[in-house]
Amino acid sequence: MTAPPPALPAKIHPRVRAFLGTRDVLEETLTRFGSPMHLVFPQVYVDNLQRLSAVLDQCLPQHRICYAHKVNQSRAFVRAAASAGIAIDVASPQELAAAIAAGFDPTRIEVTGPKGEAFLRELIDGGVTINVDNLWELRRVSELADDRAEVPVLLRVSGFQDAAASRFGVPLVQVERAFELLTANRSRIRFLGFAFHIDSGEPTERIRAFDACLALIERAYGHGLTPSVLNIGGGFRQVFTADADRFDEYVIALRTALLGRGEPMSWANNSFGYHVDGGAVHGIPVFHKYGNTVSATTMLAELLAAPLERHGGRTVAQVAEDNLLTVWLEPGKALVDHAGVTVAKVEFVKELADGTTVVNVDLSRDSVTPADQEVMVDPIVLHGNPHARTVDQHESDWVGVYFAGRLCLERDLITNHKVWLPWLPQPGDVVIFPNTAAYHMDLSAATASMHPVPIKLAVEHRGDVFQICHDHDYTPEAPASDDPRRFSHVDSDGAP
Repeated sequence: MTAPPPALPAKIHPRVRAFLGTRDVLEETLTRFGSPMHLVFPQVYVDNLQRLSAVLDQCLPQHRICYAHKVNQSRAFVRAAASAGIAIDVASPQELAAAIAAGFDPTRIEVTGPKGEAFLRELIDGGVTINVDNLWELRRVSELADDRAEVPVLLRVSGFQDAAASRFGVPLVQVERAFELLTANRSRIRFLGFAFHIDSGEPTERIRAFDACLALIERAYGHGLTPSVLNIGGGFRQVFTADADRFDEYVIALRTALLGRGEPMSWANNSFGYHVDGGAVHGIPVFHKYGNTVSATTMLAELLAAPLERHGGRTVAQVAEDNLLTVWLEPGKALVDHAGVTVAKVEFVKELADGTTVVNVDLSRDSVTPADQEVMVDPIVLHGNPHARTVDQHESDWVGVYFAGRLCLERDLITNHKVWLPWLPQPGDVVIFPNTAAYHMDLSAATASMHPVPIKLAVEHRGDVFQICHDHDYTPEAPASDDPRRFSHVDSDGAP
């Protein structure tokens, strides 16, 4: 039996799969709202939240989950977070307004990222927690604040041993100056504790940062400060692939093709960050994160269970509890993982001079791809006629294609890697781009050529039916006070 062609099958959440499998509802949604469209699934968001919370509840009673709003502009996700009772991390005046409109009160709002003076004034007046990025911010907060109330502040730090350079946070070598400012402004600033963010899946980097912050807490007490919060940030990875072995096999075939052996597998010889030298392929590809198989919950559990040598081998969770610390975290990707897909339609299919087949769809690359990354999962193609029967396919029937966008730009290739399909798509066929909720929908979205960005819809399964509405009209079902979807621990020690 001939082996199937290389493929990158995507992991699909059962709730999302059920919706996509209900073709009459999908077709009705396309007819009603048009194509292209982003679909978000707030119930999947809550599923993810429950799993993360279960890990924390098991070994770390004092904790706070702050949803990182920047991962997606969806109001449905923000309202789901507000209804669940967790906190939120915002990074702009617009995100702050969205959080307040969704029902978050100031005690459940943390503001991160770079902030100008006008934004700082708004934050001080609003009474939210300011995660200070640099000494200028800290100085301006102390100058702008008055004696009406203490401004709750976290101090983000960076420059940890063996960690990649970061443009965010106060370098460890400057922390003493921060202590001086905090000590001199006790009546205006309520110093909650320290924060860090590690943009890496490497667990040892996060453990080193946690231990370094413990040392900073000890130093802070020497200055008469009483920090009780340690914010470990976000960066918990997603799992995109449904089959790690097939992902590896695809990468091997791609590397072989880059050496000139076998069928080409990348558009215009795109190397994806690899380089060929001495008859071998070297380097780390830009898509390496898409091969991750470690879930966010596993990453978090392993971090909390990691022993700290400086503390006699006691775990991260044990040391936090010993020191009466409340651990905050800022998951974004982990909460929206598999909670969104993007749907488009095939407009036409063409064959180029070299025999390459290109499938053009009615959206652009920036609607489904964050910045310059290559999303290494295959889109799903459904017959435009939902009643079309799928015939048996032989190996020779498979066709390798590239998906292209609607912009009049050579770079508007949605897939620079070749995708093998069991039939040649036709105009009107439906294309599903999986797992696009985390940054893919919004981070690089543009209105080039005056094309509007795709509409965003919220999908919920209530009773026996799917209900679809505009994202901004979504209202979650209010959980009962004893409903496990309600998270009450956000008001634990260390909250403002």
